[in-house]
Amino acid sequence: MLADIAARRRPAADALKDWGLAHRFAGSGDRAGIASLVYDALRRRASAAWIMGDEGPRAVLIGSLRLQQGLAAPSVAALFTGERFAPGPLSADERARLETANLAEAPPAVAGDVPDWILPDLEALFGADLLPELKALARRAPLDIRVNALKRDRATALPDLAHLNPEPTPYAPQGLRIPIGADGRGPALHVEPEFLDGWYEIQDEGSQIAALLAEARAGETVVDLCAGGGGKTLALAGETGNAARIIASDEDPRRLAPIHERLRRAGAAAEVRTPRGGRARTDVLADLDGSVDCVLVDAPCTGAGTWRRNPDAKWRLRPGSLENRIAEQASVLDRAARLVRPGGRIVYVTCSLLPRENDGALDAFLRRTSGFAVSPARALAERALPPLAEAVRLTRHGLQMSPARTGTDGFYVAGLVRQG
Repeated sequence: MLADIAARRRPAADALKDWGLAHRFAGSGDRAGIASLVYDALRRRASAAWIMGDEGPRAVLIGSLRLQQGLAAPSVAALFTGERFAPGPLSADERARLETANLAEAPPAVAGDVPDWILPDLEALFGADLLPELKALARRAPLDIRVNALKRDRATALPDLAHLNPEPTPYAPQGLRIPIGADGRGPALHVEPEFLDGWYEIQDEGSQIAALLAEARAGETVVDLCAGGGGKTLALAGETGNAARIIASDEDPRRLAPIHERLRRAGAAAEVRTPRGGRARTDVLADLDGSVDCVLVDAPCTGAGTWRRNPDAKWRLRPGSLENRIAEQASVLDRAARLVRPGGRIVYVTCSLLPRENDGALDAFLRRTSGFAVSPARALAERALPPLAEAVRLTRHGLQMSPARTGTDGFYVAGLVRQG
């Protein structure tokens, strides 16, 4: 699978699915275990290749067992016996490298497991914290849920979720963190009775925080402009107690498909406006222009802040893809500007760590659009979540979460106000 992913430059999930269909004798536990190995190897692809002196899939897998799982050479050798389905025994060189090689002389892109060409963007954000931040970005992600405030609060939900051993998340008031196993896997939350009854949604704490920073209030009209599957729409409904008018839309109708069932399960009230495709396509939000109190722009982006969860994405990313995302960000910001009323606000969100998608996108917007001012990011954080203000990295226009600073995915949030 690692060879297939590298050769065809396709998502790891697709390769894993195809392998499972072609090897139906493998049980669900085996498939999940293999998926963990694949994702760990992709997280540490560059550094594993460095210590093994070889970029081939076998070498990357062996190196990742040491770097990601902390296995010593004898423990790795015990897995590589050549018996039944086990891979062939370690060579003398492989064993020697496992015992002696290290990352002391590795360049930052290798030690931090990111593509060379994107390193300057990350250096611009992280500065002296570059390597610790990149190492955190290469670790496994936690498993977070958001308790649905329309049905429970966190305190009353905890006893009924005790079998999952949850702990409150550090910042999000409705968040819980579920322990994952040594293999990186957590429980199958989507089949739990409490999930099916709408008690909670699976949502990274950073995404929960981004929705809270929109500061949606009862009585407001709020547009979730890039709603996708509806995660933040649901959070907004929960935060306002279904007392705001929330409209969810997305440029891609296919992305909206899951939102209807999720709204029903959560008991969340939101109006979904799905654009039509083809020549009949119309602007389904045109009647709202100039009247919206808050537009949440969860912008399309490279997803560089989610590389813990989607490590294959960082190796597929190319400069042209980044430029395409920047163009899409400009388009959705311009659409948001037409929607918002005087005195209203735009909350711009990405799950990216790249300044060109974050402060850079707002720089370009402010150059081409008059009548908007940036909201002070520290004040935004202090109003919504005071402890967060001391943890996040403040940028010129917004605030940046990161795995090393906040333990979340790398979300960026900034506010704009349309002046009267």
